[in-house]
Amino acid sequence: MKAVVYEKPFSVAVRDVDDPQIQHPNDVLVRVTSTAICGSDLHMYEGRTAAEAGIVFGHENLGVIEEVGSGVTSLSSGDRVVMPFNVACGFCKNCLAGKTGFCLTVNPGFAGGAYGYVAMGPFIGGQAERLRVPYADFNCLKLPTGDEFETDFVLLADIFPTGYHGCELAQVSPGESVAVFGAGPVGLMAAYSALLRGASQVFVVDRVPERLAKAAEIGAVPIDFTQGDPTEQIKEQTRGEGTDKGVDAVGYQAQAHDASHEEPAVVLNTLVETVRPTGMLGIPGLYVPSDPGGPDEHAKHGQLLVSIGRMFEKGQQMGTGQCNVKRYNRQLRDLIISGRAKPSFVVSHELPLDQAPQAYEKFDQRIEGYTKVVLHPGHALAA
Repeated sequence: MKAVVYEKPFSVAVRDVDDPQIQHPNDVLVRVTSTAICGSDLHMYEGRTAAEAGIVFGHENLGVIEEVGSGVTSLSSGDRVVMPFNVACGFCKNCLAGKTGFCLTVNPGFAGGAYGYVAMGPFIGGQAERLRVPYADFNCLKLPTGDEFETDFVLLADIFPTGYHGCELAQVSPGESVAVFGAGPVGLMAAYSALLRGASQVFVVDRVPERLAKAAEIGAVPIDFTQGDPTEQIKEQTRGEGTDKGVDAVGYQAQAHDASHEEPAVVLNTLVETVRPTGMLGIPGLYVPSDPGGPDEHAKHGQLLVSIGRMFEKGQQMGTGQCNVKRYNRQLRDLIISGRAKPSFVVSHELPLDQAPQAYEKFDQRIEGYTKVVLHPGHALAA
């Protein structure tokens, strides 16, 4: 089959790789119809992880089941399904607690597994024509047949639940004000989710005009951090108080306020200043224990200088960690079906699989309006 394969920093290629096979009775094989490029993929693409040449990318996957293992009971060939980026067993201590992003079974020695991602287990990615899904009864979410809502549903694999997770970590409630740092796909989904949850005022902080325009389109207040201290800009619009809640959708590659260099802890520290005393911070933005491209030796080892004293002084609380997609994807699916949510507003480009190398390059450079790319392997574009 054709698949997107990592070659070296800033280089991927579409190559022929072995077709996936049923390896366990609980597996299914899925013909991939949509698979998205994630900002997390860019960390590997840029050489900011330990990813080695040959890894097949792709953890945001949707398709149609072609083959079903003998132990699968709830799925059939022809079912249309979307898979959480988390590969999870469904029966370990964490899965039973709903914390499927930290499964203790699928990736021995590490809490959590994912498709096509370094250190997240042996699971081949889905930026390919086919995908093996383990523990399929647990990991597949059934969708209506056909191709309706295709670009909305593929976002259920990661960014829509992850944005919502940021709001859940911050416990965003109706009537509250929220500051979201980062207007990439996850940041836009966090802002959108805050509005779905009834937030009265949502600020979105970024510096890319196209992204800030997207935030304004959904009713958020765009804040360009190159035009002045974002904390001050937000406090001017919140009676000097700051917001009730804050979400970091940027992570460890955060830019300094003058956009001249990376400053890994700047979003965390700015959120501490932006959110009012006793407010809450949700951190779905990615932080890693090892960053070969970190700006200093501490950052290279995931050690950041965070204003914990100021946070303590303000009595704030913080929630962190990757999204447990299964906790949210069924409800978010039903919001899409009912017409209450349409997350595909973030999708800027839909392309065939063979254009993945160009899409990675343009998405990484934030050019030509590339905000979220969905790839359609095989015959999906003609569907």
